[in-house]
Amino acid sequence: MIDISVLPLFLTAVFFLVISPGPDLILISSYSSTKGFKSGFMISLGVFLAGMLQTSLVAFGLGQLMQAMPLFAYSIKIAGAVYLAYLGVNMLRSWLQKKHQKNTFQQLEKISNIQLINKGFLNNLLNPKALLFFSLFLPQFTTGSGVLSVQIIILGMLLSFIGLFSNALFALSFSQFGAVLGKKLKLGRHIDGFLGMIFLGLATRLAISK
Repeated sequence: MIDISVLPLFLTAVFFLVISPGPDLILISSYSSTKGFKSGFMISLGVFLAGMLQTSLVAFGLGQLMQAMPLFAYSIKIAGAVYLAYLGVNMLRSWLQKKHQKNTFQQLEKISNIQLINKGFLNNLLNPKALLFFSLFLPQFTTGSGVLSVQIIILGMLLSFIGLFSNALFALSFSQFGAVLGKKLKLGRHIDGFLGMIFLGLATRLAISK
């Protein structure tokens, strides 16, 4: 088990981590503000599942492997950037094809929950910095008095659940903001174009990050 005495420091650190801007929050806020709370929450759920998987990978040593093999981490980063760019280009293409059609907003809402979860999951998982962060952050709060892998899994689960709760609140807030803004500016038919630019921006950010 984990040392209870480290929990206050751990939870304080986690709080500041989950509220800090990053690629996941950008994706959640974009979908929430343009497609509503449910879409943002599904993205958040995908990020949560990625966090749980990364916790397991760190517990069994993959984070250390990525630190020892930079080329492996670089390959994952490029794959993630290509995937995000692919999504962005497809959304921009869809926007260009449909921007003159009526009722586009209703058509764009038909994206499934599984697709949204996959977007959040892959956006987080294909960023090697997330896994490296887990591998560097979680061990700082472990002790030598228990099984290391068990401690990492417990701490990672706490981090992931707190992140899910925080992201759900962000999704709710941005969905309310987006509903008001969308009515005033009538942005519905431009949702795919907006999200396409977001994905291309995330792809560029990931590709050029060190």
